[in-house]
Amino acid sequence: MTGPASVDMFDGIRVVELAQWVFVPVAGALLADWGADVVKVEHPDGGDGYRGLVTGSSGGADGVNFSMEAANRGKRSLALDLKSPEGRAVMLKLIEHADVFLTNFLPSTLDRLGLGADALRAVNPRLIYARGHGYGVRGDDADTPAYDSTAFWARGAVAETLAPEGLPEPLPPRGALGDRNGAVHLAFGIAAALFRRERTGEGSVIDVSLLATAMWMITSDVLAAMQGSFRQSPPLGGRHAPPNPLAANYRCADGRFLTLCCLQGDRYWADVCRVLDRADLAVDERFRDMASRATHAADCVEALASTFAGRPLEEWRKRLELERIPWAPFHRVTELVDDPQVTANGYIGTVVREDGTSFQLPTGVVQFDEKPASLHPAPGLGEHTEEALLELGYTWDDIIELKTMGVLL
Repeated sequence: MTGPASVDMFDGIRVVELAQWVFVPVAGALLADWGADVVKVEHPDGGDGYRGLVTGSSGGADGVNFSMEAANRGKRSLALDLKSPEGRAVMLKLIEHADVFLTNFLPSTLDRLGLGADALRAVNPRLIYARGHGYGVRGDDADTPAYDSTAFWARGAVAETLAPEGLPEPLPPRGALGDRNGAVHLAFGIAAALFRRERTGEGSVIDVSLLATAMWMITSDVLAAMQGSFRQSPPLGGRHAPPNPLAANYRCADGRFLTLCCLQGDRYWADVCRVLDRADLAVDERFRDMASRATHAADCVEALASTFAGRPLEEWRKRLELERIPWAPFHRVTELVDDPQVTANGYIGTVVREDGTSFQLPTGVVQFDEKPASLHPAPGLGEHTEEALLELGYTWDDIIELKTMGVLL
């Protein structure tokens, strides 16, 4: 068993997870962070396909698969062949004692295994049946295989909203952006369903798709498209003159960039001029208020850009940090992991394995009572098979027989 979670919001809640890769397993990991007992059901032959994926984020020292750990921390693993009648019987026994069933298997696969929503809720009417999918539960593509790069990044138009005009081809996706965003929505839906069940005693069916996750994330652009006013970002290169020069990016002397986001430009104009040592700009009639700066945006942007270009980022950082101006440096990821705010808030946690070795992972976004979740290792394939079956009332003789039949690992 994993150790107790520091956050016990879901203490006593059992989740049966039948899912692979990132999207839905991350939802399970978040529930485990918050105290749920998440039993991950995997096929005895290899288990979750993510176990065998080798990427720049997966391999590490001491044989740690960081990607697998991030998506499956704090769970237990039961290796079970669901294609056999005996394996399905074990699964239904799990469902009898479960609060949540969590899956990203295709509807056709679930129906073929006899694990659809109606079938499982007939076994356990209080069950919360939560599924993540690519394109929604209805429509011609409801049973179409999907990944983050297809349903979220490409078809969900996220790539278009991020790409400037003029690129010769679409931007390639970064790892699992939509998966992790969708996982948060799925965990939120499960939390809401558990709250509803406490009040009514009724279970629910929860659906979250990667397509819907994309639309939610780019809502501002979706609204613009619905009004016929969507525009891609302008081409890279050259100096653009936004209506508010205090909501723009500026290059520093060392080639690094920073961004200002002073939406209330008049409130901050004098402060920015003081930081820049440009008292002349503060009294320039062309820039006296937001309307004037918008009229003379090109001149204002040029004045700010030439000044920011005179000092390196670190010098501007020291000056800007003395003022309460909304700004930020454009961090590199290698800088992000060492950001003092990341450290102060516990946004990276330490996982300690049974042998005493440890490694670090990002924690979840939500904190309860100002505490980040306590992270625990992901399970090995089938690591908790016997333990889980003994809890269900199976005897050692039963377990040995199922292993002999190839139902269990």
